[in-house]
Amino acid sequence: MSTQAATPTHLGRPTVGLLAVVCGAAVANIYYAQPLLPVVAQAFSVGEGQAGLLVTASQIGYALALAFLVPAGDILERRRLVSVLLLVTGVLLIGAAAAPTFGVLLAAVAIVAVTSAVAQIVVPMAASLASDENRGSVVGTVMSGLLIGILLARTVAGLVAEIGGWRLVFVLAAVVMVVLAGAVRLVLPRVPIAAEASYPSLLRSVGSIVRHDSLIRRRMVLGGVGFGCFTILWTAISFLLAAPPYSYGSGVIGLFGLAGLAGAVTAVYAGRFADQGHGRRVVTIGLALLLVSWGVLALGGTSLVALIVGIVVLDLAQQLLQISHQHAIYSRRPDARSRVTSAYLVSAFIGGAIASALTSALYAVVGWPGVCALGAVVALIGIATWALELWRPSPAEPV
Repeated sequence: MSTQAATPTHLGRPTVGLLAVVCGAAVANIYYAQPLLPVVAQAFSVGEGQAGLLVTASQIGYALALAFLVPAGDILERRRLVSVLLLVTGVLLIGAAAAPTFGVLLAAVAIVAVTSAVAQIVVPMAASLASDENRGSVVGTVMSGLLIGILLARTVAGLVAEIGGWRLVFVLAAVVMVVLAGAVRLVLPRVPIAAEASYPSLLRSVGSIVRHDSLIRRRMVLGGVGFGCFTILWTAISFLLAAPPYSYGSGVIGLFGLAGLAGAVTAVYAGRFADQGHGRRVVTIGLALLLVSWGVLALGGTSLVALIVGIVVLDLAQQLLQISHQHAIYSRRPDARSRVTSAYLVSAFIGGAIASALTSALYAVVGWPGVCALGAVVALIGIATWALELWRPSPAEPV
């Protein structure tokens, strides 16, 4: 498998800003449907359980794309790939907006989730375009855009649906995708392909990379830990806030996601620290904060202040960890950034899926204290994994 490196360059702020917007807008497509479930159920005369299949379809489509679409970023020219996927996503969103039946909407949403994984092609693309000196900062900025997209998607969808109905949400999202497709094509430089290989051999090489690199394997585990904790929190918090002593409605509950914006701001600084050679220190701090956050969140069962502080600390920890891990794996395999992105995110997704299932079952039995205990255990697993990396560092490991 022959490879050629992309030409690193100094990316100006407008270009990095465009990459961040593309990431945030693309990933937001996966979350727009969540606050629309009640009105969609009413529009198509289906039950809420059936309407909930929209979320399941999105998750399945996104997971498949992480495993089978994202690695293609190493063998295709990324600027063209990103612009084409954005354009296709726009067309699919128009299909969702015009869906005459629930089945058509379900299919459209599932395929939108597949093409919206373009966000995870943009991140390694940004890493390839950036110079060694500012790669962490660039990745941190782009990842902050992705996080903002996740956090604001539900709020934006809810507000737009109240004004113009649920179909307008998908129409406006389609317009954004088409505009960004043009901007990417006009503004971004061409990115040379990272590898010359057939698609089947490309997929096989993902497994080979994981088998032969202990650093990437450990960072995959830590990615699962971080996203697992993130999922535990956001799976259980709706149950907590809907019940006494809070008894909040869905509108107020949705606003709690804005507390996570603090993590988006810190992503840039985490990347800068990694650029300065402090990546391992950032991971150590992030894991310590992750464990501390669950102690604070445990008090949040009855204290609103503690709950908000705990959310901020956990999201901060997750962003510190995410940026540090991606900086490490991108530095490790500059010739395979899309493939290591795929491996890392599939591991994170698996960790989140397991955590979500355990959280739902645990909350029904022991409530919020049990959920916080589960989160603390997962954080301790991360600390133990990290201790192993500190004790037996891989050769040429980024610090």
